[in-house]
Amino acid sequence: MIRACFKLARPEFTLDVDTQLPARGVTALFGPSGSGKTTLLRCIAGLERASGSLHVDGAVWQDKTTFLPTHRRPLGYVFQEASLFPHLSVRANLEYGYKRIPPGERRVQPEQVIDWLGLGQLIERGDPAELSGGERQRVAIARALLASPRILMMDEPLSALDTASKQDIIPYLERLHRELSIPLLYVSHALDEVVRLADHLVLLQQGRVIASGPLGETLARLDLPTAHFDDAGVIVEAVVAQHDEVYHLTKLEFSGGSLWVGRVYQPPGSPVRARVLARDVSIATTAPQGSSISNILAARISEIRDEGADKALVRMAVGNEQMLLARITRRSSDLLDLFVGMHVFAQVKSVVLTT
Repeated sequence: MIRACFKLARPEFTLDVDTQLPARGVTALFGPSGSGKTTLLRCIAGLERASGSLHVDGAVWQDKTTFLPTHRRPLGYVFQEASLFPHLSVRANLEYGYKRIPPGERRVQPEQVIDWLGLGQLIERGDPAELSGGERQRVAIARALLASPRILMMDEPLSALDTASKQDIIPYLERLHRELSIPLLYVSHALDEVVRLADHLVLLQQGRVIASGPLGETLARLDLPTAHFDDAGVIVEAVVAQHDEVYHLTKLEFSGGSLWVGRVYQPPGSPVRARVLARDVSIATTAPQGSSISNILAARISEIRDEGADKALVRMAVGNEQMLLARITRRSSDLLDLFVGMHVFAQVKSVVLTT
C-alpha cells in the first residue's frame, strides 16, 4: 500500500490528507479545479515540500527525519505537456531514463514499452516536434516507464490534447492498465476518463479527501458530489456471454444479471466495462410487459435522495453486489410510493461500453 499523510497551506486551500492507496492498478485523483489533485501528486513525487509522511510498499520516502528528493524516488512522472527533449530523437528520448538505471534493476524493456504504446513507427523519428500531441504524450509515457519506476504518475495527461488525440491515446492507457504491475496515479477532472481507466477513486474537495474506495462502490454513493453530476452513473464489470448476429447485439453477463448492448467485437469470455447512467434507468413496480426496453433487471431499493424540488435519485441493488442509480422525478417517486427495501424492476434504456 501507499500511505500518504500531508499538510500544506495554499492561498486557495489547505491540503490536509491522510489516505491509503492501492499498490496496483489505476488510482484516479479526481475533483474540480483547485481541489488539490496536482498538489497531492506533487507531494508524493517530492516536488512539493509538505509536512507529513509517505510510505511506499514499506519504504519510507518521507517522515519527520527523512525526505527523499525527487531524483531518489523511483517514480515516473508524466505532465500535462509531453516535455520531450527537443534536441534528442524519439529513440534517444526513450533511452534517456533507461540508460540511467543499472541493468540489474531494469523492470521494463524497450521492446515491451514500444509494443504497449504502439511506437514502432515512431521510434526512428528524428525530431519530436514533428509528432502529433498524442504521439508526443505516448513517447513521454514510454520514457517514464523505461526508468523502471515503482509508481507511475500522470498529471492530466490528456488535458492538452484535442478530442481526436484523446480518443487515440486512451486505448494505449487501457493497455498499460492491463499490463503494468505497478500502481498508476492518474490526476483528472474529466469523469469520462476516470470511468474508462480507474480501479480506485480518490475524490478531493478543497484539499481534503472526501471519499476513497473502489471505483464502482464510490460512484454509487449518493452522498458524494459525483452522484449529482448530469452524467452520474455506475460501472458494471461484465464478460461477453454471446453474440446475436441477426440483430447485431451482444449479451453481457455480470453479478446481477445480463444486459444486451450493441455488437461488441470481442470473443465470449472477454471482460468488458460498461457504464449505466442514472438518466438512462427508469423504475417499474411490476414486471413490464410489451416494452421496447429489453434490459429489465429485478432490483431492491437501498436509498432515495431528493435532488432539488423536482428530481429524486434512487439507488438500487441488483444481485448481491452491483448497484444501479436512477434519476426520476419526485412526482414519479411519490406516485409509485417508492421506499427503501422495496422490490422493483430497473429498466435500462442505454448502456455505454467504456472498453
